[in-house]
Amino acid sequence: MARLRIGISGGGVGGLASAIALRKAGHNVEVLEQASSFRRVGADINLTPNVVRALDGFGVVPALMETAAKPTHRISRMWDSGAETSRLEMAQAAEQRYGAPQLTIHRADLLNALRTQLPSDAIRLGCRVGGVETADDHVKVAFIEGGEDTFDVLIGADGIHSPTRTALFGPEYPEFTGLVSYRSVVDSAKLSVPNMEAFTKWWGPTPDLQIVTFPLNRGRETFVFATTAQDDWREESWTMPGDVTELRKAYAAFHPEARALLDACSEVMKSALYVRDPLPGWSLGHATLLGDASHPMTPFMAQGAGMAIEDAVVLGRALKGVSKRNVPEALARYENSRKERTSRVQIGSRGNEWLKEGVNADWVYGYNAWSIPLTDAT
Repeated sequence: MARLRIGISGGGVGGLASAIALRKAGHNVEVLEQASSFRRVGADINLTPNVVRALDGFGVVPALMETAAKPTHRISRMWDSGAETSRLEMAQAAEQRYGAPQLTIHRADLLNALRTQLPSDAIRLGCRVGGVETADDHVKVAFIEGGEDTFDVLIGADGIHSPTRTALFGPEYPEFTGLVSYRSVVDSAKLSVPNMEAFTKWWGPTPDLQIVTFPLNRGRETFVFATTAQDDWREESWTMPGDVTELRKAYAAFHPEARALLDACSEVMKSALYVRDPLPGWSLGHATLLGDASHPMTPFMAQGAGMAIEDAVVLGRALKGVSKRNVPEALARYENSRKERTSRVQIGSRGNEWLKEGVNADWVYGYNAWSIPLTDAT
């Protein structure tokens, strides 16, 4: 079987998942990560059943279960009355219906679990892509730190500000949504509100106001996420502190149980939310994009990392057994197999109505990246 030399720009969730999938497909893979070391940063993450099923094929779910929580339900509540507008049973019911549960976990724990599936020499740290030159049968990558390398295939899994995307398709800038997010992790013992073991979303009077909570660390901690409209704040960061008093003021009219969640937050991290429109194409020659590099989305369906993981599975399947001369066709098959789904989720996330009242999540949660038919280029 042909063994391709594949470079992956980006050592985040999508990049590591791609590396695992492509190694399983029999290829030589190297992850090019700009950070000089791995630190425990980033938000907490909701892995819905479609994502857990994809990860199960990588052999990482047992490691995730060591620190993950398994929410019992997915609940929607109204901001003022506290009334439930939808309640979707998860946990064992999700396993029976979709073949996998929902797991909520710190992003760093997910990254650690993915890294354990790769040999240490598969990740090159302190390596930033500065330029990409495509040819008939390879891709040449120039690094900002100096030097260059040549790969049979290049995967841009390098986020919403993807240098690979810019190198392939030219500069294009993400659009600020006008929303900023606040994140905090609270000791669950400090909270006395119902449904602490569930994933709960409080829907505000306007789309810019919402609170999302879910358990972490086997229920010992609770993740709190909220948004407000702030057109004058444009900073993106995992670690920038926000003003918890400012946040509580924005939610002063919410139900007492919702306010209690914010009252328990001693500190918050703050970050602006950006999006891009769906790309008309992801691939050029022997290079393609994946995850936020191709379809960044708002977090309101909790599918950003999940779409990247699904991409990785399908990409690995599309490139399995492929020789160098057939790479463009394989990348087209990957793209054609994923574009309709990711665009639908991307647009749905931006619309921010997911499961506000309905309880049919099958089109998202029932997807199996390991078995969906691959779509040939047209």
